[in-house]
Amino acid sequence: MLYWAVVFFIVAIVAAIFGFGNISEGAAGIAKILFFIFVVLFVISLVLNLAKGKKP
Repeated sequence: MLYWAVVFFIVAIVAAIFGFGNISEGAAGIAKILFFIFVVLFVISLVLNLAKGKKP
């Protein structure tokens, strides 16, 4: 999922360079959403591993 966040971030940067406002806004929005989903899943997996007694 982090891969897709990076891909949409790169698409947003390229679109911003060429001046495509709507495309860059959409790609940046998708990248932000995927980034936050990745962070939430990371925190959940970290907490579950700590609860089981495994080292992270």
